[in-house]
Amino acid sequence: MTGAATRPRTLVLLRHAKADRPAGLSDTDRPLTDRGHADAAAAGAWLVNHGYVPDLVLCSPARRTRQTWHGVAVALAGAGSPVVRYERSLYEGAPGELLALIRSVETEFRTVLVIGHNPTISQLSEQLDTGGGEVDSDGLRTCGIAVHQPEADWPDTETAKLVAAHTARA
Repeated sequence: MTGAATRPRTLVLLRHAKADRPAGLSDTDRPLTDRGHADAAAAGAWLVNHGYVPDLVLCSPARRTRQTWHGVAVALAGAGSPVVRYERSLYEGAPGELLALIRSVETEFRTVLVIGHNPTISQLSEQLDTGGGEVDSDGLRTCGIAVHQPEADWPDTETAKLVAAHTARA
């Protein structure tokens, strides 16, 4: 990774795209809607266009988050091939558990994309940002992105300034 050590650490938090609620399916099996699929692709395009291509993806194992990642990944095609890990704590965990997961990231990863669920992903974004960034008062919308830059290495991350926010809509 040429120049990787000179890039700032970047933490991208992404709430999954719009999901359906079909009768008879468990919460973990809820699929994306057509708009959700389109929004996931739009989120990926936004990440590429703004230089936030991940080295590592931490994704909830729920169907809607995996489908969101797939849409983002298609848009990243050619821009990078991140390591992808499906983490149960991203589905069930509280903000502190997500932060612990982020603190366990190996230092060689410079840009980490976390794909999760509300309210936890929005609560983590708010907890990290001490600068009062411009996230919607209701938290991240579906397919909402919050880009944070921690000043410390991953194991020492306590805060991370919000440097960009976007809600992908196709």
